[in-house]
Amino acid sequence: MAVGYTLMKTTVPTPEQTYREMAPDLRAKVDANRRARLAAEELEKQQSKYVVKDADEAKPVWAEKR
Repeated sequence: MAVGYTLMKTTVPTPEQTYREMAPDLRAKVDANRRARLAAEELEKQQSKYVVKDADEAKPVWAEKR
């Protein structure tokens, strides 16, 4: 098992190495996808601030409070 692990660690490139070896056009696409993903995550974080966590607050104003 140790030989297999060592072989994997020596032959499989890290994500940084893979990124460095990409063609410039592919690197630009990867960067664009990362920016889009980060923007979507930020938007989701901002929207989650407005989610009502209390069930009583989620009811309409005219609903009876018991």
